[in-house]
Amino acid sequence: MAKATSVKWTREHFLIALNLYCKLPFGKLHKGNPLIKEVAEKMGRTASSLAMKLSNFASLDPVLAARGIKGLDGATKQDRIMWAEFRSQIGTQAPESEELLHNLFTADETEEVDFLQRDRVRLEPSSRVAPTGPTEKLSMVKLRRGQQFFRQSILNAYGVRCCITGISIPRLLVASHIRPWSAFPDDRLNPRNGLCLSVLHDAAFDSGLITLDEGLRVVLSPRLKTYFPQSALEQNFANYEGLPIRRPEMLTEPAPEFLAHHRAKIFKT
Repeated sequence: MAKATSVKWTREHFLIALNLYCKLPFGKLHKGNPLIKEVAEKMGRTASSLAMKLSNFASLDPVLAARGIKGLDGATKQDRIMWAEFRSQIGTQAPESEELLHNLFTADETEEVDFLQRDRVRLEPSSRVAPTGPTEKLSMVKLRRGQQFFRQSILNAYGVRCCITGISIPRLLVASHIRPWSAFPDDRLNPRNGLCLSVLHDAAFDSGLITLDEGLRVVLSPRLKTYFPQSALEQNFANYEGLPIRRPEMLTEPAPEFLAHHRAKIFKT
């Protein structure tokens, strides 16, 4: 396909662009970004065309608007329609967009498309067990694509760093759900229901030993403090008590109502 700005923006191209928007910080939505160049080439578009679409989406982002940040002013009616659909139907459209992105780069179901290195798209081995039948395969692929979208979106939004400690080793980081995955299926892929945490802090958050207050500051459970003094615990938890987390980019600002639920229902007082 010829690389030209006149290439039609299909629904599939919109979904790929929306997927990409969720994984790149605002300052990287430009035609010189190697990730944008690589994806645009696979789409048969110019990097300028894709970067402009991403900047149009930025103008519709309420989190950026609340921070006084504006994207381009050229968002079309179709941009607005697709933006609204993606946000309202993220449970179905996120896995679909991840599948489209995956298929741009590989047909191998044992590989996942990885954006965490920021300099180029990588293919990483999938850690999932292979399904045994066609129905199970379809279900598992959808689940895997959704989980991949959520993990990549959350980790990238926090600069691939634990939002509490700053740990920056991807294999030690988790896209942690604020409201539990099992109890809130509608929010499983909602980027505002995620935090980038180290494996240790994810376990503590899930079990209610830590939480965040209204100002996104770290709060330790009295139950956790009963195990003090322990130098490892104090180093990993007490040193961060009362400190604000590293704030994320764009659509992943934690939803206050999700954190309120965590404090009321999960946090151990």
